[in-house]
Amino acid sequence: MALPQSQFLFTAEEYLEIERESVERHEYIDGHMILMAGESDEHGAICLNIGAELRDQLKGSKCQARAQNMKVRSGPIPKSKRYPKGFFSYPDVLVYCGEPKFHDEHRDVLLNPQVIIEILSTSTEALDRGGKFIRYRNYLETLTDYILVSQTEPLVEHFSRQPNGNWLMSPTGGLNEIVHISSINCHLKMSEIYYNINFETEKSEDSHEEQSA
Repeated sequence: MALPQSQFLFTAEEYLEIERESVERHEYIDGHMILMAGESDEHGAICLNIGAELRDQLKGSKCQARAQNMKVRSGPIPKSKRYPKGFFSYPDVLVYCGEPKFHDEHRDVLLNPQVIIEILSTSTEALDRGGKFIRYRNYLETLTDYILVSQTEPLVEHFSRQPNGNWLMSPTGGLNEIVHISSINCHLKMSEIYYNINFETEKSEDSHEEQSA
């Protein structure tokens, strides 16, 4: 979840210097620092479920998974302090293959993710579907898969880069289905993605609130 952006413009290097000393996490969009708020219990559980599944399936391969604390740069290094451009984000889950490439010696900003997974929330869904995905697909040549995961219903939208450069979206719904990520040879069962997520409880609570109203 993201909160309103800063009123001041920062260069990318100013952002990184501040961020590395901060106890809070911020994303960076064209000079603005955006404070990220705490996650819901469902968001945290889904993120952990996906990360655990990928970690187990990627053992022995050339790929590794990271969750939440690795930044990704998707944009050029800003050339002007007056007109800063760039995007630094914290994907919920990512996978990189081969040797990782980093922004600088701090090794906390990845440049070559292959798979990025975002867990949708009300406040971030528009950015995840829109501006964030535009930057990812335009600036991350290594990116083959972008996956959006709902936390309110068992639904996953999988965008995969095609040989012609276009992106194909494949939705997967229902707890008995499987999300196939062929680029890294992983298969995520929906029942594992949503392990310990009780949608029936949420529906019952919503129904009770409607009846009370």
